[in-house]
Amino acid sequence: MRKRNSLFNSYVFIFPSLFLTLALGIYPLVWAFRYMFYDYQGYGQEKFIGIDNFTRLLRDTEFWHSVYNTLIYASGKLIIVLPLSLILAVILNRGMKGKVLLRAVYFMPTIISTSVMAIVFFTIFNSYNGLLNQFLLKYGVISKSIDWLGPDYAMLTVIIMAVWGAIGNYMLLFIAGLQGIPDDLYESASIDGANVVQKFWYITIPMLGPVLQMIVMLAIINSLKGYESIMVMTEGGPFGKTDVMYLYVFKLFFPVSAVSPTVQEVGYGSAAGFVTALIVGLVTVVYFFLSKRLNQD
Repeated sequence: MRKRNSLFNSYVFIFPSLFLTLALGIYPLVWAFRYMFYDYQGYGQEKFIGIDNFTRLLRDTEFWHSVYNTLIYASGKLIIVLPLSLILAVILNRGMKGKVLLRAVYFMPTIISTSVMAIVFFTIFNSYNGLLNQFLLKYGVISKSIDWLGPDYAMLTVIIMAVWGAIGNYMLLFIAGLQGIPDDLYESASIDGANVVQKFWYITIPMLGPVLQMIVMLAIINSLKGYESIMVMTEGGPFGKTDVMYLYVFKLFFPVSAVSPTVQEVGYGSAAGFVTALIVGLVTVVYFFLSKRLNQD
């Protein structure tokens, strides 16, 4: 009887998570998978069209431009955020005063709403009365306002925003990895005459190997999937310069912005979402394969 009650209690605790996973995860995937092969606008009668959505996607220059933008956005974010996060982690892992407060300050952006963060950055980088342009004009750094959200600088601006929002999260992960490195290794290296750079290169980096592999994989996935802040700040503009894959798919399902299609394309959006997920999965698998080969070598 006791065993039966224990089993019943286990199912009671599991049921809410299982229900939410099925209702909000599995069911939408099955639903989208079905409509990949239909011409469907979200209402009315759907029409089976086979693989026409995929053949259309192959010719869709806007979608492939969004793939290119995603790779630029993810690469720029990773190149900046990972080194900065590691450097901050190394500095804040030392026995310095106020390190707990500094960790909290750097981590704070990760818990701020994405929409609020995008609005704040829009206020800073606004081309006409933004705080950054006002500051640069006041001190004579520039002679006229820079169009930070224009075609030339929009991608750089959203990358800076993404770095600011993500640096604290990866910093804490690096700190967790650094705290697992024995102090004896650094003490022995000091006795042998190793300097700070040598300790970092020959002790810290190798000992962080498994943690670094995990952090880079998480960073790649998050960078390829990110679109919320871009949607609020630029809506993918101007002229599609910041239109990334998941934002492109979002606008097919929810045409709510000025640069979105005027009609929902649920069937085509499902096909685009499936291909987008395949691209993210392919990049992740390639990275995992390469990192595994490097570890073996």
